[in-house]
Amino acid sequence: MNMKREDIRNIAIIAHVDHGKTTLVDELLKQSGVFRENQEVAERVMDSNDIERERGITILSKNTAVYYKNTKINIIDTPGHADFGGEVERVLKMVNGVILLVDAFEGVMPQTKFVLRKALELELPVIVCINKIDRPEARPDEVIDEVLELFMDLDASDEQLDCPFVYASAKSGIAVLDLSDDPENMEPLFETILDYIPAPEGDPDAGTQLLISTIDYNEYVGRIGVGKVDNGVIAVNQDLVVVNHHDPDKQKKVKIGKLYEFDGLKKVEVKEAGVGSIVAISGIPDIAIGDTICCADAPSAIPFQKISEPTIAMQFIVNDSPFAGQEGKFVTSRHIRERLFRELNTDVSLRVEESESTDSFKVSGRGELHLSVLIENMRREGYEFAVSKAEVLYKKDENGKLLEPMELAYIDVPEEFTGTVIEKLSQRKGELRNMGTANGGYTRLEFSIPSRGLIGYRGDFMTDTKGNGILNTIFDGYAPYKGDIQYRKQGSLIAFETGTAVAYGLFSAQDRGTLFIGPGEKVYAGMVIGQNGKSEDIELNVCKTKHLTNTRSSSADEALKLVPPRILSLEQAIDFIETDELLEVTPKSLRIRKKILDPRLRKRAQFNK
Repeated sequence: MNMKREDIRNIAIIAHVDHGKTTLVDELLKQSGVFRENQEVAERVMDSNDIERERGITILSKNTAVYYKNTKINIIDTPGHADFGGEVERVLKMVNGVILLVDAFEGVMPQTKFVLRKALELELPVIVCINKIDRPEARPDEVIDEVLELFMDLDASDEQLDCPFVYASAKSGIAVLDLSDDPENMEPLFETILDYIPAPEGDPDAGTQLLISTIDYNEYVGRIGVGKVDNGVIAVNQDLVVVNHHDPDKQKKVKIGKLYEFDGLKKVEVKEAGVGSIVAISGIPDIAIGDTICCADAPSAIPFQKISEPTIAMQFIVNDSPFAGQEGKFVTSRHIRERLFRELNTDVSLRVEESESTDSFKVSGRGELHLSVLIENMRREGYEFAVSKAEVLYKKDENGKLLEPMELAYIDVPEEFTGTVIEKLSQRKGELRNMGTANGGYTRLEFSIPSRGLIGYRGDFMTDTKGNGILNTIFDGYAPYKGDIQYRKQGSLIAFETGTAVAYGLFSAQDRGTLFIGPGEKVYAGMVIGQNGKSEDIELNVCKTKHLTNTRSSSADEALKLVPPRILSLEQAIDFIETDELLEVTPKSLRIRKKILDPRLRKRAQFNK
């Protein structure tokens, strides 16, 4: 018989990037007394990974729990980026309701729509929280209208439309139910959660049933599965079986080694857990997302959404440049292989395939951001390797027609740049679907565009809009191949010999285009040192010094004016490289190079193409 666990609430917080989810969770933790009065608390406690802190984005969903009036509230913080959309879907299977967080100034954004659609499809009740109401330019009333309009666009039911609104400033730690109320603390939000989010229910007397929704990984205990107890009770040392909805043949006997529940930011060991509890389980070595753990007598798998397929791929290659092995700790193919396969423990949307050559691995992911975060993580851990240009993954339909991944691009730009953006995206096979006004005097454009049309576009976009544009993209399924895209590619400036770049050599080189390096930097033959103003590649000698004669003094060089070089970030470098180039990644440097360093062999390869 089903019963409700009134002492538990399970919620997820969903929002567009940077609308304040992680800060809100921090405040809920503080105000529920998780931290002692005098304890120093890091900002954005939940973002544990360095990159998450720097970019201010959440990549992995995280679990935490707070207590309010004897009720345990399990909170799951979800990522907002579309590249990590696979995470969001699975997390929502563990909860009974969501808090939709919307910035009081920015209002509804593409990602808000994406995550809300998932929640409504699963028929989850929604609490709308308008955050950052203390921003001087906040416009909460208009934002409410936008949110209700979005609910209607997504065909929400009448119950879903009748959702509570809470106004908050996560930064100041306050929430109110009405803008005229005097704010004190987060209590109104806690009360709304208890009143409006249903308690989890299940049959405590039935056989055990638990769906693994996320995977954590720890070097000491290996893989840890996290999920919600749907039915029955789960206990340490219990004999159970693992089955999977998408893999009917899977049936494996397991024993529960250790069981944890979440309390604040810690995992606490428990002996057993009942219906509605969110638990972490260790001791099952190859547990995977989507596995159901259930009793052996009548095993039945819980259905779940298939994990989204990757759409783009890159080669990760052992670095073989003349400077190989000088800056990284881990450089061999064995190191790189181990690290990539270890990433598969926690990242379910990633694929790693070995190739004929032992020095190269094909890594496929959900988008450029997804792969660049992995590259940046590896680089910080001391790995050195090279990556190739990102390419999209095609499919064939049943009639053998070529299909390619498509994206919806939502673009907000000041009006004077709309012409340029529309022109550029049309050349890249983009199709303008919609044009309207966004807040702050911006124009909003909606495009349907092939994923390959967006590779390498972000850099152009920033230049074309003088840094004022906002570009958000969401994967939009596969569609028939849209035809070849003509890129007007500017050529590369290539170093002619190995040595150290000097001012004299760079001075004559800078007239040819934009340089990526300054004086004193080491270069090697075949390394790309800049972008040519024209479309062909040119080789330059940047290591040459002036011949000294009686009439020439070396001090005359000091008067040479060098334009500051353009230093590329990781994303810009990934966008810049061509198909015949590689990006050399080390903990200290990013260098672009030709795949074939020898100029004679390079010419021959082009000639034979």
